[in-house]
Amino acid sequence: MRKVLGTLAALLTAGIAYLLLWPVPIDPVPWTAPPAPGYAGLHAQNQRLAKLNMLDLGSDVGPEHIVWRDGWLYAAVARGAIIRMRPDGSERQDYVLTGGRPLGFDFDAQGALVIADPMFGRHGGLVRAVGSGSAAKLELLSDAVDGEPIRYADGVVVAPSGKIYFTDASQRFGAKASGGTFEASVLDVLEHRLSGRVLEFDPATRKTRKLMGDLSFANGLALSADGRHLFVSETGEYRVWKLAIDAQNLSARAAATAPSDKARLLLANLPGYPDNIMRGNDGRLWVGLAKPRGAFIDDNAGKPWMRALALRLPKFAWPVPPAYGHVIAFDESGRVLADLQDPSGSYPETTAVTETPDRLYVQSLHAHGLGWLEKGKAMAP
Repeated sequence: MRKVLGTLAALLTAGIAYLLLWPVPIDPVPWTAPPAPGYAGLHAQNQRLAKLNMLDLGSDVGPEHIVWRDGWLYAAVARGAIIRMRPDGSERQDYVLTGGRPLGFDFDAQGALVIADPMFGRHGGLVRAVGSGSAAKLELLSDAVDGEPIRYADGVVVAPSGKIYFTDASQRFGAKASGGTFEASVLDVLEHRLSGRVLEFDPATRKTRKLMGDLSFANGLALSADGRHLFVSETGEYRVWKLAIDAQNLSARAAATAPSDKARLLLANLPGYPDNIMRGNDGRLWVGLAKPRGAFIDDNAGKPWMRALALRLPKFAWPVPPAYGHVIAFDESGRVLADLQDPSGSYPETTAVTETPDRLYVQSLHAHGLGWLEKGKAMAP
């Protein structure tokens, strides 16, 4: 009996030591999470995103970002490709292969693709693709700013001026080094060291500058109608910023308590994690909430040791919230115009919506097809 008890005590001691002392990749800091709003009011639970129509993507998964252009749908998929197809899914073909994991992308005035790919080359960056298919030529535009590497290029938009605005979601966790884009995002949100940045690349000077830093996973972004502002998702803080394109080296931490004409919060304390932002029609902007709020992360915002402990558990037990489909349309004043949900989460990690004249195509980080809704039915009161 003594031997059995001794063995059990040794195992218990070893288990406690492992949970408390085993090295983890994050060094969390305390923060204050706003009280979760739940699904009420403008975000009352509904089924308006349920029962999506699906376009077949073959073996491809994760149409994380979608652009509608000249009768084609372009989609960034996990295979390291941007594919294109007709609105009904026909004529599907590879358009550009980066060999990494393209996330946000846009077209410049010359028709070239500008891609945020955090797994391209050494540690990712901003990439330009001229041409298509096997004839495409890839050029790395920017992979550092102020001598610091861009570890997680994420969202991107090309302005009419030709300047390119993009996000570096995390200076702490690169997608390539962390085992993938989703894994890196989980690490960054759990650690909460506010290392995300909004950047500008000027093709004329080949220089990159910082508009704003101190963001908790800087994610998707879109331009205002007049081209003077950006709308930027700050995933780890559940909010969306309105940021002037001439902002210079601002701190999100400071701007949150002292808003100005250069930077102010547009949407705050959302019921989930905002991801991509896309311009729609009639003044609409669409943001996807990739996951709902998680009680563990909010409840342990002030307990960094608990968040570190969670990463010592098997990966399947990490405190990642369940799938929950959710996209929101809003205008440039921050007024919510539409809220579409699917509590079942059957279409996982909804990252945004690409709006065409008659359809809403729903972006997703991990879906095995491309979901869409008839716009008239989806937008009906």
